[in-house]
Amino acid sequence: MFFNTKKYAEEAEKNRKKNLKQEPSLFNMISLGLLASFPPTRLFLRLHKRHIDDQAIIEEKTGDFEQIPVIYFHGFRGGDYTTKVMIDQALKDKKTDKFLKVTLDLLGNFKLEGTWTGDKNPIVQVVFRQRIIGIYGIDYYMRMLLPFLSKKYHFKTYTAISHSLSCPCVVRTEMRYAKQKKFPHLDKCAFIAGPFNGVTYLGDIPNVNIITEKGRPSLMNPHYLYLLLNKRRFNPNISVLNIYGNVLDDTNTDKFISVVSAKSIRYILAPQSHSFREVEIRGENAEHSWMHDNPLVIDIINKFTGIKN
Repeated sequence: MFFNTKKYAEEAEKNRKKNLKQEPSLFNMISLGLLASFPPTRLFLRLHKRHIDDQAIIEEKTGDFEQIPVIYFHGFRGGDYTTKVMIDQALKDKKTDKFLKVTLDLLGNFKLEGTWTGDKNPIVQVVFRQRIIGIYGIDYYMRMLLPFLSKKYHFKTYTAISHSLSCPCVVRTEMRYAKQKKFPHLDKCAFIAGPFNGVTYLGDIPNVNIITEKGRPSLMNPHYLYLLLNKRRFNPNISVLNIYGNVLDDTNTDKFISVVSAKSIRYILAPQSHSFREVEIRGENAEHSWMHDNPLVIDIINKFTGIKN
């Protein structure tokens, strides 16, 4: 079995209705993604004058409390369709149809649509315009996004719901800015199919790596080592939910992320976090590009966040 990039693209784009005129060209996505991946070249991105297209409504708070938004992040090749089903169900559970949609690009441009609600947990959908991007690029997105939202909507902590490659980026961002008080920090985080220690056939061969008796992976890639070496920077007040899939074939993967890679974050965060819960989804509904639409996964997440009682 070899990694089939064509099949990955087809699966990742499944159920996506898109207008190609409204999204960047492949050249734009790849070139800006490369610039964002290396700190020295990010200077060229910052030379661009930022444009804010703010069409959003801000509701007054309905009480005296600190707002903790629930922010949904997609991963590599994802888009608004990735988190749509999750957000639709969250809105049903909250008995509202209002949420904030934030679209941003690597040049620092933002488009804000919808409503920042006045309740305790506003729903925020994040869309990365250059969506063909690696871990360092998503790191750069989060570095721009979180302080911008925090300053505009006056929140200090947030809950992250992340799918795929955005999962390790949420952890990396929290660790990197742990000592910066003005940077918004995690209250809770829910990971769906996170590649914390490699992607299948891209540094992680199925059934080669194992979880040792001590709970750590026997093989560690550089991204995992970064998390491991910085684990003490992860705030002990953060609650963590880790959901991963196993399609029950001979690979022990969700077709793209191995069980070992997804479970490996436990060794780092379980001793550090306020609480750590792990859930394995099995069978055909555990496939990587289906997990974010899986009703069981969504129900578990909404109860974890407190959106659903």
